[in-house]
Amino acid sequence: MTDGLSAYRALQLLADKSLQGAQPLPARLDANPQWSGVGFSLLGFHFVTPMSNLSEILTVPGFTQLPGVKSWVRGLANVRGRLLPVFDMATYFGGRLSGAKKWQRLLVIDREGIYAGLWVARMFGMQYFPMDARNALPPKVLPDVLAPFIDGYFDYEGRIWTVFQPLKLLEDKQFLEVAAS
Repeated sequence: MTDGLSAYRALQLLADKSLQGAQPLPARLDANPQWSGVGFSLLGFHFVTPMSNLSEILTVPGFTQLPGVKSWVRGLANVRGRLLPVFDMATYFGGRLSGAKKWQRLLVIDREGIYAGLWVARMFGMQYFPMDARNALPPKVLPDVLAPFIDGYFDYEGRIWTVFQPLKLLEDKQFLEVAAS
């Protein structure tokens, strides 16, 4: 350097000049905490579930039907060498699975030694809601049989999205007893 400054000192001066002209980032006053979950359809209603409750989402694989099980137990699928029980959630809750098969998916639970595929009518992908749009009580329009699995809802942009907790199925004696009577 011609003026006798070290390279380090020259960089310090350049950094100082840059900071003098820098503008601070604008304050984000409109930030609203958001809740996110995976959206799906079941029994004609829209639901969301926290992604943390699921291990994966699959297209409905081929499966083998099982004798001597309840009607909502559709069978066993081989998923990457692991046997996955497939449960028809619409039938479990007293309805019928509807909609085009290409939209139907399995919500996979892998917790507490239970590996299960919950067959739902349609997936809507990730959904995002402002936290202040959440209501703690279940919506009144849902069948009572769903109440133990519901954790409030979001009334957002003209649609009710009910929060479904699939892990509560692991506490449901009826869900765990699959043998036909």
